Amino acid sequence: MSIFNLSNAIMGSGILGLAFAMSNTGIILFLILLLSIAILSAYSIHLLLKSAGVVGIRAYEQLGNRAFGAPGKMLAAIIITIHNIGAMSSYLFIVKSELPLVIQSFLGKYENTGEWFLNGNYLIMIVSVLIILPLAMMKQLGYLGYTSGFSLSCMVFFLISTITPKFNIPCPLVDVNHNMTHTAHYHTATNGTDDFCKAKLFTTNSQTAYTIPILAFAFVCHPEVLPIYTELRDATKKRMQAVANISILAMFVMYLLTALFGYLTFYDAVESELLHTYSRVDPLDVLVLCVRLAVLVAVTLTVPVVLFPIRRALLQILFPAKPFNWLVHITIACCLIFVVNLLVIFVPSIRDIFGLIGATSAPSLIFILPGTFYVRIVPEDKEPFLSRPKIQAACFAALGFIFMIMSLSFIIIDWVTGESRSGGGH
Repeated sequence: MSIFNLSNAIMGSGILGLAFAMSNTGIILFLILLLSIAILSAYSIHLLLKSAGVVGIRAYEQLGNRAFGAPGKMLAAIIITIHNIGAMSSYLFIVKSELPLVIQSFLGKYENTGEWFLNGNYLIMIVSVLIILPLAMMKQLGYLGYTSGFSLSCMVFFLISTITPKFNIPCPLVDVNHNMTHTAHYHTATNGTDDFCKAKLFTTNSQTAYTIPILAFAFVCHPEVLPIYTELRDATKKRMQAVANISILAMFVMYLLTALFGYLTFYDAVESELLHTYSRVDPLDVLVLCVRLAVLVAVTLTVPVVLFPIRRALLQILFPAKPFNWLVHITIACCLIFVVNLLVIFVPSIRDIFGLIGATSAPSLIFILPGTFYVRIVPEDKEPFLSRPKIQAACFAALGFIFMIMSLSFIIIDWVTGESRSGGGH
């Protein structure tokens, strides 16, 4: 159950942006980046568990408190809240953009005819109230293991479905209207069809700036690690590390295959949201319809898992010594879901959410906080300040700062210069 929950927390909506990331880095560079971030995530969880083991605390915010006092506790809680609200927004964003298309396909329509049940804003409110809220009211994260297992099996179906079209979708992509798509048309005009339909091993362009944040965002599960550790049966650091390693390995394989086959199907015509690219082939295709439904179920069932750490962070700040209270538990869930619904209804682009949050909170959760907590919490008599593990942890935190500044500056340059975003208009 713990592996299901942690894997579900890792496997977010980032999986839909990975084929686009690969089209902007090339296959080999993408593999190197993905492998690096997976290994760094596992090391980071090791630092987090070691710090938690030394002081016997299993809450991220309390580790912050132990390392830096009240400001540390506040900082950890704020970063977890911002990051997970970003994650919840990106999941609901997918529901908002995909669910109307799925209903449209079920009704056999080629275009949105404007009825209320084809309006994404109404649909996310309905999904939030009927599915997400009841699951978010569960008392413990462990109960969500069943829905997490189901969510993962939906994503495995999505993976299998990205492998099969590779062999029967033509390149360059021909739209339903039998025109070549804009991106394909532009590329064929400039490079000739052969070049457009070739896989690139190494490549960089202005969109490469989004690749590292999208990849970092794809492996963040750190806020969920300690709540899952708390509920793990016969919990030891070794068992929890094994849970983390298996989850990261499984997601690494899944991410790599999805990105690879998504990219090898569409090459440079792939969009920042993979499902949209498939729907351009034939919006009424039954397989595409089932895949969209599977992804919708998976991301909807991940939202409650991501909500737990935010609620825990808010409880640590607002009511640190108070025993469990159902009213507070349910009220926080309702308020969070309300805020996220507002964000999703009023924020225009999913990649801006991915890029910005990936560039700020992901480095903090993966690199900076675990590294600094380890240096501050592990006592000097166990490991002197200049011992190898502590120097490694400090370098790890510094790497996070470099990564954050680099990603943010890339994204700001991209916005300021107003580079064309034909690849990710959605």
